[in-house]
Amino acid sequence: MESLRHILRLLSIARTLARHDALFILEQLKLAPSIVLFAKLISTRSAPGRPGERLARAFQDMGPSFIKVGQMLSTRSDLLGEEMAADLSKLQDKLPPFSGAKARAAIEAEFGQPVDELFSQFDDEAIAAASIAQVHFAVTKDGEKVAVKILRPDIESAFQDDLELFFWGARILQRTRPELRRLKPMETVATLARSVEMEMDLRFEAAAADELRENFQGDSSIFIPRINWLRTGQRIMCTERVHGISFGDIDAIKAAGHDPHEVLRKTAETFFYQAFRDGFFHGDMHPGNLFVLPDGAVAIVDFGIMGRLDRASRRHLAELLMSFLTRDYRRVAEVHFEAGWIPKNQPIDEFTQACRSIAEPILDRPQNEISIARLLGQLFQITETFSMETQPQLLLLQKTMLVAEGTGRRLAPDANMWVIARPLIEAWMRANLGPEARIKETAQQGLDALKRLPGIVKGVEDALTLFDEHGLKLHPDTVAQLRGNRRRAPVSGPLLIGAIFAAVIVGLAVL
Repeated sequence: MESLRHILRLLSIARTLARHDALFILEQLKLAPSIVLFAKLISTRSAPGRPGERLARAFQDMGPSFIKVGQMLSTRSDLLGEEMAADLSKLQDKLPPFSGAKARAAIEAEFGQPVDELFSQFDDEAIAAASIAQVHFAVTKDGEKVAVKILRPDIESAFQDDLELFFWGARILQRTRPELRRLKPMETVATLARSVEMEMDLRFEAAAADELRENFQGDSSIFIPRINWLRTGQRIMCTERVHGISFGDIDAIKAAGHDPHEVLRKTAETFFYQAFRDGFFHGDMHPGNLFVLPDGAVAIVDFGIMGRLDRASRRHLAELLMSFLTRDYRRVAEVHFEAGWIPKNQPIDEFTQACRSIAEPILDRPQNEISIARLLGQLFQITETFSMETQPQLLLLQKTMLVAEGTGRRLAPDANMWVIARPLIEAWMRANLGPEARIKETAQQGLDALKRLPGIVKGVEDALTLFDEHGLKLHPDTVAQLRGNRRRAPVSGPLLIGAIFAAVIVGLAVL
């Protein structure tokens, strides 16, 4: 019965895709070919635009879940190609707003008190409406101007139905298309589900904003709005209001006396500090989420999509970027192998050649036209040839870089954010990859091992106590083997216990 429900839903999806001439996405995955054929027969297939643009419009029509899918697919240039991924990255997460009455009802349900007791003024008209939530301006009782983000009514159940469909489709893909298993369809859907689950609880988004604000404490070049925790809950998030000019209005930025190159410098440095210094970055830095404040600071809003990079990934990525910028393609290849992104059995010389073939046409362009994000996107497209497994954290970063580059070019067409950020990358590499850094890291590893030592000793003591209380029980095959070897090398009781003791210590140390 469940499969029938998913098949009927898939048929509806196929019809929508067919209306936008976007059935190719199901055809490429070879998912439900009979449904695809039926959809072709009953739907018209004439729509303008590139394939990615048509697919984006189809996702827009299919609602919030598919808008999120489109945003996720925009990070998968390795799967869809660079052009289509770029078109999907422009997918507008906009839906008609729900009424002010429903917004007030949601606030009252969350906090158990009338809106008038929380705010002296609440604007019923939303200033922004997206697939999961919308935003209203308000003023608190103590006069603070705030922005109030409110989840859409019943959004959780709508997403749950579609997520069940996505998991069903992923299971079919893994069973019927073994060659796609390296793309981890089940893990990808699980990542989407985890992301949606966190977005459905606005306390998580508030915590992300608070962490980012803490990371830039004392930095006057960037502004992260403060969270009003007393008016923030699972379905409501309240932040101080941002008074600035959107990055989308370049003329207004110039008219206000701001230098676009200076704004770009601050944006590039902010992005670098997020990704490399902190390993915690805003995953949706499009013009609508960035503002220039009257004092020239760059303000960031909307923290629903955030990414993390562990220290090892940051080090490998820094080396990768610098190696590309210096055209050291051998080192580019070595970084991939050292990071474990490409299996050891792949030919490093051929991968070096592939890196050169991708980078040279891009790096030979004028400085302001060089796109590191495009370079990484094309690199991910050749991963199948070298059995590279998907790296979700890098895919999100690459998508964010692509959006940030586009934003930077709108600000200052003759500048390049990576040229601006290069001195910061080099300084970070010296501090984190130089001899002193390696000595410090080795010392820290030694201290960590010493901290684990009491636990290891305690584990050995527990193992010996268990041995004393219950004795040692060996498998019959092991006993027979020991008996068979007695003629060649007698095994004494103490020697056997010593060997077991050593094995226990080694095992505990490994754990």
